[in-house]
Amino acid sequence: MRYEKPENVADAVKLLHAETGVARILAGGTDVLVQLKAGMVEPDLIVDIKDLDGIKDITPEDGGYRIGAAVSGARLGEHAGVTALWPGVVEGFELIGSTQVQGRATMVGNLCNGSPAADSVPGLIAANAVARIAGPDGTRDCAVIDIPVSPGKISLAKGEFITSVFLPKRPERASDAYLRFIPRTEMDIAVAAAGVSLELDADGTCVAACVALGAVAPTVLLVDAAADCIIGTKLDDASLKAMASACSDVCNPIDDRRGTIEFRTQTAGVLAKRAALIAYERAGGRT
Repeated sequence: MRYEKPENVADAVKLLHAETGVARILAGGTDVLVQLKAGMVEPDLIVDIKDLDGIKDITPEDGGYRIGAAVSGARLGEHAGVTALWPGVVEGFELIGSTQVQGRATMVGNLCNGSPAADSVPGLIAANAVARIAGPDGTRDCAVIDIPVSPGKISLAKGEFITSVFLPKRPERASDAYLRFIPRTEMDIAVAAAGVSLELDADGTCVAACVALGAVAPTVLLVDAAADCIIGTKLDDASLKAMASACSDVCNPIDDRRGTIEFRTQTAGVLAKRAALIAYERAGGRT
């Protein structure tokens, strides 16, 4: 196994593209190092990107924020600007692991694992977040929803890696929330999860919404039908019930000892309804 620490993004791309065997990126290391120790993966090359220029930066951009691929959960949670603009994204990321893990774990690493239960991904998808990808053909932007393609698989081509994620600006009366259900009280993998982002007009009517579900299908789901149920409403009981039902209708979960298909399906709708109410109140609405 070779360990390389390139000085710039271009060199990192060259290393990844030239490697004929298995290559892994090292940013936080909270997943890849565990996988190495457990013998789950035996990479021929590890490319350490932690010290690349800008990779640990949180930068204001066009009213939103660009978050470097090596920004830790602890660092993001301490950033007042991101926390105020996208609290649901931050709270999803902060649920990953212990306090010690949060000091190293990265949102991009969580995304690139390709897990349908990744806590950071529903919030990012509900936020319409965009990943910036460096590769042999240059730099390109890709919606976060298009990164995971199946459990453990992502859409990046050979030689490509994510350098940052962009969270866009939003109106004043807008917010988001993330909720999950786990069998234990903490440090567990979601059985079902929901991220909801919405915008309100002056009188508290929802004028735009995104609803994303985690751990209930091979990839995180963006449920437009659920968002449609609450747009044009003030999140009354009927619209919330319809939204929950729309969420349950699209679920395609596994059945295992952590949760049955029926339980995951029902729980997804309940979590989406609760997350919508939290986001609504955060945006200035009254529940």
